[in-house]
Amino acid sequence: MKKKIAATFLCFGMGCTALAGCEKTPENAIVKEKGADSIRQYESAGETKGKLREILKAPEHYKNEGVYEDGKLIIDTDADVFVPDAESVNTYAVSAKELNQELIDKVTEVFFAGDKIYQGVAYHVQSKEDIQNQITILKKYKAEGNMDPYLYGNDENGNPQFDIDASIERYEEELKTAPDTGEKIETTPALNLEYWSGKGEERVKEVDTDHFYGVAETEDGIFDYFIDYGLKPDVEIQISKLKEESRDPMELSDWLEGEFVLGNPESPNYIPEESIQNMLNISLEDAKKIAEEKVDQLGFGYALAHWDYSVFYHGETGPNEQNMLDAGYLFAFSRNLGGVPVTHEMNMGGGLEDMDSTLEPWSYERCTVIVGDDGIQKVDLRCPYEIGEVKTENVRLMDFDSIAQIYEQMMEVSNADIVNYEAKRTFHIRNIRFGYTRIYDPAADNDTGLLVPVWDFFGGFDSESRDGTGTDKNNGERSTRSFMTINAIDGSVIDRSLGY
Repeated sequence: MKKKIAATFLCFGMGCTALAGCEKTPENAIVKEKGADSIRQYESAGETKGKLREILKAPEHYKNEGVYEDGKLIIDTDADVFVPDAESVNTYAVSAKELNQELIDKVTEVFFAGDKIYQGVAYHVQSKEDIQNQITILKKYKAEGNMDPYLYGNDENGNPQFDIDASIERYEEELKTAPDTGEKIETTPALNLEYWSGKGEERVKEVDTDHFYGVAETEDGIFDYFIDYGLKPDVEIQISKLKEESRDPMELSDWLEGEFVLGNPESPNYIPEESIQNMLNISLEDAKKIAEEKVDQLGFGYALAHWDYSVFYHGETGPNEQNMLDAGYLFAFSRNLGGVPVTHEMNMGGGLEDMDSTLEPWSYERCTVIVGDDGIQKVDLRCPYEIGEVKTENVRLMDFDSIAQIYEQMMEVSNADIVNYEAKRTFHIRNIRFGYTRIYDPAADNDTGLLVPVWDFFGGFDSESRDGTGTDKNNGERSTRSFMTINAIDGSVIDRSLGY
């Protein structure tokens, strides 16, 4: 339930345009067809002279305003144009790195060298003290008249989905047989480990085939350590510091990027930058050094691509100044090939075209590190790549004017039906970037693909609901969300949620 609430809030913060749907490319569109046929047509530009910006005829800044649907849809582009200081771009074969023991050992060595690691389930078993604390918290909520503290709401019949009395009664029953403390069972991170689950006569031995869950005790604190290979080829490795600031174990508490709390001063989730800075007793440079040193040790060739603030908060309604418990810096890393980075974008990929699809998708490579006053707070490493051979050297690229023409037309086409759901929407595109992304064909092969150069158009939007009951504002200045991704080779529009 908490994950569902968190995902809902995150989508709201991102300004999801799910209602707009996925438009099919119209017959008169000026984009080429995507797919294998298009990839085979990639050509080398041969010898070129000058830097990429000169070759692409790209300006330092691009400004344009498009007004459509009788003024109900506005595309306001006032963006700096970022082009890497390189002279050419290649395309590269890329495949999913296998999650094997070598990779697990490498991550463990980088973050937990010399530290003891214990089985997570046994370590975090609820003790008598834990359960008594939860009973006390629930009884306090009830005494205050707060019968739905976790905002579960009502079911379709109007009945509460969270029964606070039943929860108290269940905890009081569990208290009778709860252990005094959890068990510290040392382990070595790996897949296919055996562990015990359940209590008393119901205790059974199980095998974690595609997962590992441990707890590392270090001189810098206690960390949960998760490894997940259940959705192959996707790899997910998460390291999270246990926060003493957390109030109620049943209540949502998590880290959230600064862009979601800094974009709209009128939002109930707005937190001023000054308030975030006041919680930080470490400089950006010192935090950056900590993150870079650890990521360099992984040996994947990552370089810093983006930084933002991050806030740790508690509560089911999202962060605000009152429930912000801690703050840190978030650093996002990506590969840099020949001076051209893989563009950092918030979408993790791995999407499917419809709910009936039987394909096994492949998410994007991702590496983020949050650093706070007392060091690393969270590490998120997903789907590392194996970079293969150069497929097309110095690939021929479209000039910026041609890309801009596609962008302007397709922003109108892909957002035209928003007026069916909103009274007005104004996009603010504030950042245009040239870099790599990965494309693939999941119907043919779900763990190999191609790194291709693309243009991304980052920003936010202001919107007004049709019934006048709600508005959303995001000026797009801090956004890592691309509203249009265009293949710089052939002009095809790439859906970042799908990866093609």
